[in-house]
Amino acid sequence: MSQPYTTYYLEMTSTEQLRVKPQRSDLQIIECEEPQPALNRFLYQLVGSTWEWGDLDSWDDAQWQAMVESPAHRTWVAYHRGAIAGYYELFRPDGRSTEIRYFGLAPQFLDRGLGGPLLSHAIHSAWQWPGTERVWVHTCTFDHPAALANYQARGMRIYQEEISNIDNPN
Repeated sequence: MSQPYTTYYLEMTSTEQLRVKPQRSDLQIIECEEPQPALNRFLYQLVGSTWEWGDLDSWDDAQWQAMVESPAHRTWVAYHRGAIAGYYELFRPDGRSTEIRYFGLAPQFLDRGLGGPLLSHAIHSAWQWPGTERVWVHTCTFDHPAALANYQARGMRIYQEEISNIDNPN
């Protein structure tokens, strides 16, 4: 039996569309300017395991290194009281269209009001990257129930929806 799910593609085409949720004083967001593939792998697993991210599970060290060391890739880590609260990655291979490639919070920081400020920071960082003309992201019905609403609350709009099926082993 297969189970349908929806993937939503959202975009922002102007900085004026960003509706910022202010950064909290207890949240520090720092760009990882020295590429560390092992850190990105750790963050991907820390945040993505809750949502069953699996697209990079088969990657070897060389693939992680190539991605993280690419000039089209940047990473930010969010800290709350010294603990890693979440992260995001920006990816812009064409020099114009910046994707929020991975974004999320560590499980213990979900539903604590950090998602809006972190997403605001991610979108702002994407626009601050010289040459960006568009910021986009995709999410699906398997992500956190508030993910789509958070993207829309920050000013992103849906430009495409895809309905797919996944086989359910039950």
